[in-house]
Amino acid sequence: MPEAPRAVEEVVVDVISGRQPYRMSLQASIRRISLLAAFFGLFLALPALAAVLPEDRADALYHSYNGDGVEITGPSILFRKNIKDKVGIRANYYVDMISSASVDVLATASPYTEERKQIGVGVDYLHEKTLMSLDYVNSEEDDYTSNTIGFAVSQEFFGDLSTFSMSYAVGKDEVRNNLDPSFAEPVKRRNYNIGLSQILTKNWIMELALNTIVDEGYLNNPYRSVRYYDDSSARGYSYQAEVYPGTRNSDAIALRSIYYLPYRAALRAEYRNFSDSWGINAHNFEMRYIHPLGHGVTLEGKYRYYTQTAADFYADIFPFADSQNFMGRDKELSTFNSNTFGAGVTWSFPVGGVRFLNKGSLNLYWDYMMFDYKDFRDVLEGGPPGEEPLFSFNANIIRAFVSIWF
Repeated sequence: MPEAPRAVEEVVVDVISGRQPYRMSLQASIRRISLLAAFFGLFLALPALAAVLPEDRADALYHSYNGDGVEITGPSILFRKNIKDKVGIRANYYVDMISSASVDVLATASPYTEERKQIGVGVDYLHEKTLMSLDYVNSEEDDYTSNTIGFAVSQEFFGDLSTFSMSYAVGKDEVRNNLDPSFAEPVKRRNYNIGLSQILTKNWIMELALNTIVDEGYLNNPYRSVRYYDDSSARGYSYQAEVYPGTRNSDAIALRSIYYLPYRAALRAEYRNFSDSWGINAHNFEMRYIHPLGHGVTLEGKYRYYTQTAADFYADIFPFADSQNFMGRDKELSTFNSNTFGAGVTWSFPVGGVRFLNKGSLNLYWDYMMFDYKDFRDVLEGGPPGEEPLFSFNANIIRAFVSIWF
């Protein structure tokens, strides 16, 4: 599977699964991750164990997510071109068209639609065994603007058996409120990554990756509310605006392994731990099996399990109004787990008859995700306050793309 679409796939799945901890919950995750992670996907998806520039090629992707009354669709275009094997340039255009009628929205508001557009440009420079990358990404929607710039460098050593990489990105965002034209709050995000890849045998590769994100500013949702017990209300509870801390520090460590089997197939395993200053602790386990069938066809299957604890200031319902300094009811801050089953097929083919085209591939990937929330209740189902049924839902994610090498 081509590297850039793989990065897009990981971003889409990570965002929706909550592994990177709507109107903002979903959108905030998309902004925080689909910007920064998709941004890093532009250059951190470079071949990890070879100091070479990515190949000249163009990718066109269509992605679709459907779950919990939310639909997200849109295209993405990525173009790469190298200059004299020393410099590489690239550009990416990405669109999310969002229609949301999730349980969060319907509980306190009406369904809505919006569009997010993202543009990214970058340059790579290769000097002997060192690869350096510089990228800029802009993301725009009607109530949120984000600008991110980042730098990455990787270096081979120990006879090209080891690769060390590190990167830094800073994002400056502005949060707005469509219901209040005077509302505009800043957010600053800093993202630090280091990684070490090691060829252990001719068939086995291991990678250790560390990530730290520092967020400062207005981190909650201007549209979101929390609920609290209220005997004066006929339903037994009322709502007030949520309040989040003004800072969030998160750390993640991931260990990945790829083992190539004798019959050209491969196994990929990953474990990832995430924790943050809000009290969330998460674990992610994933297995993939990639099997070539011949004639350019490759099949892939995967399973992923994710689980997390709740943020310190999360509650499905609070005892009374203003009961804490910080209060949140975003279900992605609650205790939950998810199971994901996925399958994909890639067909690689030669391109004949056109002199400047070398080869191409058609790719289709599907994920089925099942979410179970342990302390977030579905108020739409009714029942005594705090005793409503626990919420769960399933989602489908589809990625279809074509790649052309030239």
